[in-house]
Parts: sequence; C-alpha cells; structure tokens
Amino acid sequence: MTIETGSDTARTRRQIEVGGSTIAYYSIDAATEAGLGDFSKLPASLKVVLENLLRFEDGGRTVSVDDIKAFAEWAKLGGQNPREIAYRPARVLMQDFTGVPAVVDLAAMRDGIKALGGDAQKINPLNPVDLVIDHSVMIDEFGTPRAFQKNVELEYERNMERYTFLKWGQNAFNNFRVVPPGTGICHQVNLEYLAQTVWTDKDQNGTEVAYPDTLVGTDSHTTMVNGLAVLGWGVGGIEAEAAMLGQPISMLIPEVVGFKITGALSEGVTATDLVLKVVQMLRKHGVVGKFVEFYGEGLDNMPLADRATIANMAPEYGATCGFFPIDDETLRYLRQTGREESRIALVEAYAKSNGFWRTADYAPVYSSTLELDQGSVVPAISGPKRPQDHVALTDSALEFRKYICDTRKLPEPTANGERRWNSEGGAPAPSDLAGHHEGYNEGTVDGQDYKLHDGSVVIASITSCTNTSNPYVLMAAGLVARKARALGLTRKPWVKTSLAPGSQVVEEYLKAANLQEDLDALGFNLVGFGCTTCIGNSGPLQPEISKSINENDLVAVSVLSGNRNFEGRISPDVRANYLASPPLVVAYAIAGDMNIDLTTQPLAHTADGKPVFLKDIWPTSKEVAELVDTIVTREMFRSKYADVFKGDARWQAVKVTDSETYDWPASSTYIQNPPYFQGMGKEKGAIHNISGARVLALLGDMITTDHISPAGSFKPTTPAGVYLTERQVAPKDFNSYGSRRGNHEVMMRGTFANIRIKNEMLDGVEGGYTTGPDGAQTSIYDAAMAYKDAGVPLVIFGGIEYGAGSSRDWAAKGTNLLGVKAVIAESFERIHRSNLVGMGVIPFEFTGGDNRKTLGLKGTETVSIDGLEGDFKPLSLVPATIRYADGTEKVIQLKARVDTEVEIEYLENGGVLHYVLRNLAKA
Repeated sequence: MTIETGSDTARTRRQIEVGGSTIAYYSIDAATEAGLGDFSKLPASLKVVLENLLRFEDGGRTVSVDDIKAFAEWAKLGGQNPREIAYRPARVLMQDFTGVPAVVDLAAMRDGIKALGGDAQKINPLNPVDLVIDHSVMIDEFGTPRAFQKNVELEYERNMERYTFLKWGQNAFNNFRVVPPGTGICHQVNLEYLAQTVWTDKDQNGTEVAYPDTLVGTDSHTTMVNGLAVLGWGVGGIEAEAAMLGQPISMLIPEVVGFKITGALSEGVTATDLVLKVVQMLRKHGVVGKFVEFYGEGLDNMPLADRATIANMAPEYGATCGFFPIDDETLRYLRQTGREESRIALVEAYAKSNGFWRTADYAPVYSSTLELDQGSVVPAISGPKRPQDHVALTDSALEFRKYICDTRKLPEPTANGERRWNSEGGAPAPSDLAGHHEGYNEGTVDGQDYKLHDGSVVIASITSCTNTSNPYVLMAAGLVARKARALGLTRKPWVKTSLAPGSQVVEEYLKAANLQEDLDALGFNLVGFGCTTCIGNSGPLQPEISKSINENDLVAVSVLSGNRNFEGRISPDVRANYLASPPLVVAYAIAGDMNIDLTTQPLAHTADGKPVFLKDIWPTSKEVAELVDTIVTREMFRSKYADVFKGDARWQAVKVTDSETYDWPASSTYIQNPPYFQGMGKEKGAIHNISGARVLALLGDMITTDHISPAGSFKPTTPAGVYLTERQVAPKDFNSYGSRRGNHEVMMRGTFANIRIKNEMLDGVEGGYTTGPDGAQTSIYDAAMAYKDAGVPLVIFGGIEYGAGSSRDWAAKGTNLLGVKAVIAESFERIHRSNLVGMGVIPFEFTGGDNRKTLGLKGTETVSIDGLEGDFKPLSLVPATIRYADGTEKVIQLKARVDTEVEIEYLENGGVLHYVLRNLAKA
C-alpha cells in the first residue's frame, strides 16, 4: 500500500535508524522547532492525533497550520480546545454483523456510481480493511465433546448466503481481507496479530515512513487495542465506509481524562474486578465523547492483557477510547504474541524518538483526572441491567434480593402461597426468603431433578473479547474447575454452560495446561470461537427450562464474562444479567443461584455432605501467574496465526463468481440491494424544516442501540417474523437480527423491536409497540409505514444517554427507513449521534431544563422544528413548536447536535455515503 501524505509536511519530517535501516517519520519536536507550538505536555493519545495532522498537512484543504497549532493551545488551556479537525485512521476493522451491511452498501454504491456515470472501480477501500467473522456462531449444542463441531456445522448451514457474499467482496474489492469463521473474535485477533503499534509504508514519493498504528472499527469494542497503544475506536458502518473510501473523519479535538493507576491488585482480585470498578468510576465522572488515558506507577504492575481488558470496555464507561501509552510491557507483549523482532525494535525506537514512550515521570496535561489504587479493588459483578451497575461480591445476594423486591411490585401471594416481596418493606433477610427459595417449579432435565425460582442461574458463559483475551483470568477459571472437580462438584443441571474463546491460542494454552479437561467436566466445553452469549447468540435454553421460566414468570439469571448485559440482549428467557470474571462464572455455574452469598455461604456440598466455599476452590495469584509464564508461549501465537486467512475446508469450499458489481439474488432473505442510492441525483439537496411530525415513540433514559436495533432472535409473530414466514422461511431458520443485517426489509421491521423496550405512549407494555394514526396499539413498524403512506414525518423522544452501547449502524439506518426525521433527547452517546447524522436524521437535545416529563408529553402531540433552512450552523439553537392534543401550543428551544460543518454537508446530501458517492462520481 502507498500512503498519501500532505504537500506541506516536509518541515516536520525526520529520520531514525533502526536495525541498520533509515526510516522517515513526522516529528512532534520538529513541529515545535518550526514554531508551531509547544506540544511537550500533550497526552500520548493526543500526540497520535497530532502526528496524523502533521503527516497530512496540506495547507488547509483538509489540514491547516492552525489545526496543528490548536493542539498547543489545548495544552495551554488545560485540556480544552474543541476545534474541528480532519483525522485519517490507517485502517478499518470489521466483524460480520456490521461488516455484511457495510459490504452491501459498497456493492450498492458501485451500482449507484455507475448510474451517475462514474467508474465502479472508484468504490474501493483506499485503506486496508480486515473483516473477522466472529458474530455468527450460536450456542445450540453445549456441555458435550461434539459441541464445537455441531455449532460450526449449524453456523455454515444458516449463514452460507452471507459467507458467499463476503467472499465475493473479498475478491471484488481491493485492500479487503476476510478472516474466516472459527478463528476468533475480531478484537482479540486484532490485539494478538493484526495490530503492530507502529506501521511503515512507502509514501507517494517512495520513501519509507513510520507512523502510529491507528484504526476505526465497526464494533464499539474496537477500543480494546488501545491497551497496545494503538489508537482506535468504534464507529458506525456508514462512517467506516466513508473512511475506507478516503473520507477523513471529522471530529473535535477531544478532552482527555487522565486516570491515574497506583498500587497493585490484592490477592484473589482479577482484572475483571478492576475493569468493573473503572467502568463505575468513569460513568460517574462523565467521559462521553472524551478520550481516557491511563497513567501512573500502577501500570508497572499491570500486564498488557489487563490493560486490554480495561481498554475494551471504553464503550461501557462511555469514552471514545481508553488509551495506554507505549512502555516496556508493550514490547514484552508484542514479543510474546509473535511479532517480528524488527517490528518490536521499530516500536521502541519510534516511541522514544517521537515522545510516545511512557517514562517514570510521565505527567502530561489532562482535561480532568481521577485516581484508583488497585489495592482497593474488591471482587465484584455488575448487573442486572447495565455494565456500570457495580456490585461488590459481598453484597451481590442482598442486592439481587432488592432487585427482586422492586420487580415484584405487589406483595400478593403466588399460586402456591409464597409471598412476593416489594420494595416498600426493603430487602428481606435470607431467612425471610426461605420459602421463596424452595422454588416455583420442579422438574427433571437430563435425568436430574431441578427446582427453579427467582435467581436461578440458567446461563453461565465464559464469553466475549473482554475476558477471553486475558490468559490470567482464563487460567484462573480452569483452576477453579480443577479444584471443584477434585471435590466431586459440577454445574447445576439447569445451568447452560459454555466456553467461547476469543482466539484459537486460548484453546491451545488451556489444553497445554490440562485445564480443558477440568472445564469440560463442569460443562464448559468449547462451543465455538466467537462472541456467542455476549452478542445474544446464547442459543435456546432446554425446552423444559424455558417453559418453566415463562409459565411461572420467573426472574432467571445469566452470568457471563462479557461486556454487555443490557435488557433483552442475552436471552429472551433471562431478565437479570450479570458480568463477572471467568472464574466467578464457573463458581456461579456450580452454585446455580444468585441468591447465594458466595463469600459466606457454601456453593455446594461434597458427596459426603461437606460444604464447599468459594475460598476452597479459588486459586492464588501465584498459581495463576506460574501457569501463564510457563504455558503461554510465543510459538503458540506464531503457529495459530500462520494461516489466519486460509480457513478450514468448509470456508475453502465456499464458491463465488468474480464480478465487478454484485448480482443481487431476488429471492435472498439475507442480502438485498438497499434503497439508499436508488434514484439519487448528481446534485445535493437542502436541509428542510420539519412540519407537523407525529411521535413514533416516547422513550426513557439509557435507551441503547440494543433497544433500537436488537441483534438476537425474534418470533414468528413479529413484523420481521411475518416477513420471513411469507417467504417460506421456517422459524427454526430465522437465525437472528444480527445475521439478517444485509436485508433492510428485515432490519427496518426489527427497529425498536427489542422485547424489553418500553414506549411511554403505552401503559405497562413491553416490546416494539406504539399507537398508529387511528390511535390503536400496533407495532412500531406498521405504524411507521402507515404514517409514511400518509406523508407524515416522524420524531422520536428520548431521555439521557440515548443510543448507548454498540456501534450498530442499523440503529440509525432503521430509524431513517421508518421515516423518522429527528430524534430529540436529553443527551446522546457519541457513536449513535454520529450515525444518525450519517443517515440524514437530525439529533436534537433539549435545553433550558426541558425534557419529555417537564413538557408533559404523551405521544399524541405534533412537532414542528424551524430554523433548519438557510443559514443553519453546527450546534444551532432552533425553535420547536409542540402542539398538544387539546390544541394548545408550546415553543421550546432545541440544540441541534450537528457538531461540524462537514456534518451539515452530510445532511444536505441525505447522508455521508451520498456525500462520498457524489464526490467520487464528480471526480
């Protein structure tokens, strides 16, 4: 690949000697010498962005001298200077759930540019793109030696259309590689193999140039690689597609929150416990739209796997990224994971030459700071609904009982005479709940008796990129299983257990340590290499368990080593979801009950009746460290990644036809040509005022992208299920919303269709419902289509942190296709706000203390928004008129969250892809 650098950058170019070779780089010190400002106190994360601007400085067409000087002003102003800049990441990372619709869009853009008289070959990634297929494997089979083989067979059977399409894309587009199914999770593959920390490429003049590894990814947990000092974050697929096609990312110079780490973790505390505490602290501090950078002497005691765990969960604490500067531990990890010695030498030389190295006295300017002594961290879980709901393990049982009290609103007796507790009397003591614990329902599963009740753990899953990338917590889980097995313990029969590592290296070192046998004995057999439970691919519970939960309205529980536990995400049968470390997942599988206090009560009893406590099976830090040091080797990584793009025999057998444009199969229910570019003219349009819009949904706080566009399974009675049934797709073949993201007809029917979403226009109703034009309750999709047929625009109202969670572009695409012109909320999460603008939907924030409650909104109002035509500027205050059902009106001021001039252009074009397509066609 050739990198295009700016035309005015020679004054900041310098050279370093590495391994006998001379390599050019863009020097921050040289920028200071050239009179552009003092950048010595910038955080390392911002220096990465500054270097990017130095490399692409072109006199002002995209990067000006004033843009660069703004970074010096940022430091002078104490970490504040929100100037708009153009940033160009080096590469793009995708997974298949978000990657399929991105490739669909690129294929549609090839059709679109030809219709505009342009060259289809202009629709090609200019930056390298890696797509890792990791989101499709589902846990149908578990707890048996054949689980992995069976799940892989079903994965290919369900997803062959999608995989054929992706393989076509690999052949049709330049700079586009696909990592086949069964390899690992994209973020772990990125961390262990793809990322290099420092890249080199030849520029347009043939000079070898070194520069920081940077990326954006179509998954919010792209941030994981910041643990390796690689600046990266999640964006929607539409923004990633624009970046692929050479469009710089328009952003404001962010604030950087410094998070000082001191001390070391105490005995028995894991990296998961640490990250759950960090999430709680940063959510409370408020870091949405900001960088977080970790520093302090405590990093000397923090292995890179732990850093990656913290960086991974940046979306959960709301930050754009959680960055760790380069130091000796960075080099150690690069060496352990099989990177070339020449690369490691380059990383060290470059970092020390250009001011990226974390020294003992590293103390840059930050916008704000907070501090954590690792020694204060205690074992914990988070739940039952949000990652930031941190609960110390000592309080977990009590907090769960409080949750049950709040869930059971009325103290009415159940059919068998048990008392359901409410919050008025507080949380009952364990003795008060003795009858409650006897269970609502009894039965037999797999030949073993069970009793289910509120709090029964029915899913225990070692899953997700967050923790399965970390050998310390994986080895700890294996040791818990070994010690439990030695005492004759196993999982409870109602618990669905699974192990889904993030890479094949994990399987290798668990086998080498003989720990996989112990995990297998407790039901944690390998089920696949992918996201599985964390993305909602937990698969069905055994029928008798599912029936028992639903017939008795039980609050069943999942415990997973993941990063997401939003409502309705993990399983339709499970209402309470808790994030925990892998060894705690194993412990909860043994206990089988969230009501048990693992710190004081026995998990189980031996065959002769002796109680077994958590401390009896918990490994020491020394045991874990010794296993990691002796078992996890450089050779494992080099061996497993030697043929990473080759795939197994199934992948190699996928046949495709080479063609410049895609031959859209009319009968496909997975891949359809989207309507975005059909009938598009060569010239941009204009932004129009919104007049007489109706309310499609009135939503509360923390509405996540899972609420807006769920990824999991759906029923035949839903609009998406009806659509597939009409096309002769049997319910067993529905797959999931995530796997159907290449078909806009399915996805628009699934928008706002989460089973736990609550539209406040309806009393006590869960799911994707609203009132239609006739005032009757109907599905959100059917109501939207009725309004569209009548030519009536729509708006959505929300609360705080609207659009939190995954970077899923379909949350914005679906909103657009339903005919929604504006989303009005108290605040927005970063990625979803950007996605809405990228799809031509305008996000607005309330001002002056207004919100849906103070305004007394019922959803029966009409809304008109003026000030969008003519001289509409970024972050404008515009008037909105709310007309109530009784005819009265109120005018309020809204803040348009269109943050930059470039975003104005996106809206004028109907979206970012339309903007890019028109520019490419004109060129």
